[in-house]
Amino acid sequence: MLWSDPDDKPPAELRDAQAKLRRAGVVIALAMVLAMLVLGLL
Repeated sequence: MLWSDPDDKPPAELRDAQAKLRRAGVVIALAMVLAMLVLGLL
């Protein structure tokens, strides 16, 4: 790796946004599963 190569790491704001989106996706997926279970029991 050359000293002139740019860093591969994205900026902190982008990393924070990606982490938030990932957490939101997990929460939405769990909510969908829970909703399907509840609707299946009704």
